[in-house]
Amino acid sequence: MEKGFTVMIENFGLLDGAAQGTEIYLMSADEFTNWLAKASNAQQAWVTAQSFNPKPGKAITFARVDGQIDFAIGIYGGHAVWDGASIAANLPIGQWQFVVHKSDLSNQTLEHLALGWGLGQYRFHHYRATPPAPINCLIIPTGVHTRRLLGQLRGIYLCRDLINQPPNHMTPAAIEETMIALAEPYKAILKTHRGKTLESGFPAIHTVGRAAEIKPRLIDLRWGTTGPKITLIGKGITFDSGGLDLKPSKAMEMMKKDMGGAATVLGLAAALMESGLDIQLRVLVAAAENAVSDRSMRPLDIIDTRAGIKVEVGNTDAEGRLVLSDAITHALEDTPDFIIDFATLTGAARVALGTELPALFCNNDQTATAILQAATTQQDPLWRLPLFDDYERHLDSGYAALSSTGLSGYGGAITAALFLRRFAGESSNWAHIDVMAWNLASRPGRPKGGEAMGLRALYCFIESFKKP
Repeated sequence: MEKGFTVMIENFGLLDGAAQGTEIYLMSADEFTNWLAKASNAQQAWVTAQSFNPKPGKAITFARVDGQIDFAIGIYGGHAVWDGASIAANLPIGQWQFVVHKSDLSNQTLEHLALGWGLGQYRFHHYRATPPAPINCLIIPTGVHTRRLLGQLRGIYLCRDLINQPPNHMTPAAIEETMIALAEPYKAILKTHRGKTLESGFPAIHTVGRAAEIKPRLIDLRWGTTGPKITLIGKGITFDSGGLDLKPSKAMEMMKKDMGGAATVLGLAAALMESGLDIQLRVLVAAAENAVSDRSMRPLDIIDTRAGIKVEVGNTDAEGRLVLSDAITHALEDTPDFIIDFATLTGAARVALGTELPALFCNNDQTATAILQAATTQQDPLWRLPLFDDYERHLDSGYAALSSTGLSGYGGAITAALFLRRFAGESSNWAHIDVMAWNLASRPGRPKGGEAMGLRALYCFIESFKKP
């Protein structure tokens, strides 16, 4: 993994405007039909011979008489990001450039197509002896917001790389090293709480991570001195065995991705800083491993939190909400204008919405509406679930303190979000995203493995943030 962001844009399959490439004429399906009606007999025969169906994401090449590629046609539709990824996947390896067939194609659509192209070039090849397959290259289209495009690609690549790392490499200490490397090129300020300071100031994080070989920590990054105060919080459980409530082996298998929330906020932070947005950014990552040893927390232990609220541990496998409770409390001490946490928090959210649709919970209706609108604009879906007040009673069912899980086996994503709201408060401008952070199978632009779900949506929301 590169230290800082010295990586060249070619690694994203992008080239600057000085390069030359084979032209790709961008067309809608209807535009292609109209073009084909006026094409030469040879071109019409070629399209027929290829059985080309002009669906969004499809591409077809046309050759000169010497057999070399003359130009290509790429079809786009309503999901430009993934159309761009599919067009790249449907073309031979080379250097390409977009040509707008009609002048009404917006710069935003071009940017989305280029972003999808870049996302389609991602490879995780850190531990293979053979070199990675070559990637397709696109000249950055004229008129796009280059810093935003590159910032989002760098952030998403970073997020994917972090999640895909094996858990013996991606430890709490490695997350701290990543944040040091992230802070350096942007001159961000970094502070880490660990050891006795963590134990006394952030007791829930300490309790969750104290059983592990690599000790827990809270890492605090700050960047920017003007603009709205935006705080990102990530659950950084680098491996989740379930603790004494041990997970079955199949459920434990992918738990290296349990730091997916931390990876997402670090990727989002990279995108925001690289783009140079006028914000006061703060990133808090609660990094710990939920391990098993003689120091493990036990079911029905009553533990302390930074907020002074005593919590009864309903299940040691529900550790994410515990580390987030301390981080949220700490974040609110700085009175941010907006605070959001990302976490691979509950299987219940996956049961409700599947693996590809993260659950959004939000205190403020105006904020929730704006986030959902940004998600639609960016083709980065989120679905709002309710903070259903009646389920608060489940949290108060503990024997002597606030229960971390409640007694009900139903509505687990909502109960977990309500637990976090006990620390965020009901009047704060707070949002919580319960995310899978993993693609179970590959599609163009979305390879199997770690994924930055919700990152682009929140980037868009923060980019145009206004205080409610």
